Amino acid sequence: MKRSLEAMTMAVLFAALTACGGGGEEADTGGEVATDEEVGPAVSPDSAATVTGVVNFTGAAPAGEPIDMSEEPTCAEKHAEGPTRQTVVTGDGTLANVFVYVKDGLGSRTFPTSSEPVEIDQDGCEYHPRVLAIQANQPLVIKNSDGILHNINTQPTVNQGFNVSQPVSMETTKSFTSPEVMIPVKCDVHGWMEAFIGVQSHPYMAVTATDGSFRLENLPPGTYTIEAWHERYGTQTQTVTVGPQESGEVTFEYSADMAGRPVPMAEPIDLHDHGSEQPVAHAGR
Repeated sequence: MKRSLEAMTMAVLFAALTACGGGGEEADTGGEVATDEEVGPAVSPDSAATVTGVVNFTGAAPAGEPIDMSEEPTCAEKHAEGPTRQTVVTGDGTLANVFVYVKDGLGSRTFPTSSEPVEIDQDGCEYHPRVLAIQANQPLVIKNSDGILHNINTQPTVNQGFNVSQPVSMETTKSFTSPEVMIPVKCDVHGWMEAFIGVQSHPYMAVTATDGSFRLENLPPGTYTIEAWHERYGTQTQTVTVGPQESGEVTFEYSADMAGRPVPMAEPIDLHDHGSEQPVAHAGR
């Protein structure tokens, strides 16, 4: 009787383990194991769309303001032509350091967060880059290449801020949990140091180079509101529709006479909407 009871117990235990995938053959997962990198719907290559564009600038860009770095010779000697506070960087009729991102059109889709760190460096008592884009929860590596005292004081509206001291050459890793446009960054030791961080829950964002160009790749087909943000000239929006494997183009126009208007640092608003509808750019194959 005892032997029969033991046999029955073993049989029940084996059946339970098998049902939970704990014995015999592996549990059927469809040949794939879910990971954090697979969160959200994938955009297949045969349907992925692209949005490219340029930010133009007309008028005379303001000259950089001279910075007195005489008390920081380590930084001063890194600026051969003398340090200046450059809030506007232009190319040949184009505008750099513009944060461009998909503001609307992704709906309830979720996307994996990149584990690749984004870096901001303190070099020559300046932040490099001055404007950067990062996903929520993506690692932000803050570097001190000067080897002198800096502190990184973020001043967000939505996210939890931080104020980190870096007295020597070192790195600190932080992150932000929520989308926010934009997060100002200051150094309390050197009052001229400033940067701006744009945070989104998706990867469809970029910062324009000196030629004013940007590129948003691997978008799901759809209609999107694209917003451009500049620290001095405010925000603008454009609408673009792209189908599977299509490429859409948008163009933003900034000018010197837009300076002095309020620049949003939390929920973005369109400062340059004068009551007319924004043009819709339709993609071409």
